[in-house]
Amino acid sequence: MDSMLQVFIICLFLGAVVGFFAGLLGIGGGLIIVPALLYILPSVGISVTQLTHVAIATSLASIILTSMSSATAHHKRGNVPWHLFKPIMPGIVVGSLASAFVSEQISSDNLQQTFAIFVVLMAIQMAFPLKVKTGDDMPKFAMLFMVSVLIALIAGLMGIGGGVLLVPFLSYCGLQMRQAVGFSSVTGMFIAISGTIGYVIAGFDAPNLPPGAFGFIYLPALGGIIISSILCAPLGVKAASTWPTPVLRKIFACLLVVVGLKLLLS
Repeated sequence: MDSMLQVFIICLFLGAVVGFFAGLLGIGGGLIIVPALLYILPSVGISVTQLTHVAIATSLASIILTSMSSATAHHKRGNVPWHLFKPIMPGIVVGSLASAFVSEQISSDNLQQTFAIFVVLMAIQMAFPLKVKTGDDMPKFAMLFMVSVLIALIAGLMGIGGGVLLVPFLSYCGLQMRQAVGFSSVTGMFIAISGTIGYVIAGFDAPNLPPGAFGFIYLPALGGIIISSILCAPLGVKAASTWPTPVLRKIFACLLVVVGLKLLLS
C-alpha cells in the first residue's frame, strides 16, 4: 500500500479517537494528535529534523474546523463577550503567526521535549484542575495584549487551540466561565488559522519535505483527522451524559503522563 494512503487511513482512525475524546472530555485534540503523528509521519519520509514541526503544524491546522464550529455554537448562545475582541485578538494573531517562525529556531528534538513537558503539565491539570479565584475586572489594554501574545505563542508552538491557558486567565479576571469558554473558542479559531498560515509560509523553504506537504502541513494526515473527528465528536458528546466522565478524565490524564514521559525520554 502506498505510504501516503496508509497514513491517510491511519489518521482516519486517529481522528475518530480525537473527535470522540474531544466530545467526551472537552479536551483539545492537539494533546493526542501531536504524539500520534510523531510516530506515524516517519513512514512517509519526514526527517527527524522536521518531524516535530510537521506534527505540530498539522495538529494546528486540524483544529480550524472544530474550533470554528464551537465558536459558532457559543456565539448563537450569547456566550462570546465581543467587547474583548479589540484588546485581545491583535495579540492572538501576532502570537500565533510568530509561533511558526519561532519554532524554526528550535531544533526538532528540543521542540519535542518542550511539548512532552507541556503534555505532562496539562495532564496533571486535567486530573487535578486548579480552583481559579476570580477577580473583579479586566486588566488594561496593554496587559491583555501581552498576555494574549504569550498564550497564542505557546499554543502555536504546541499545536493546540490555547483554551487550556486562556480560560483560567479570563476566569481569574472575573469573566463568567461560560463566557470564558465561549471567547476561548473564538480565539482558538484565530490561533488555528493564523498559526496554520505561519507554518505554511515558514515551511515553504524547508528542504526534503515529502509529496503531500503544504509548507509544514502534511495534507493526507490532515484530511484523515478532519473527516473522522467531525463525525465522531457528537458520539463523544452523547456518551458524556452517561459515562463516568470524571473517572475517565483521570485515566486519560494518566495515559497522557505516560505519553509525555516517553516522548521526553526518547
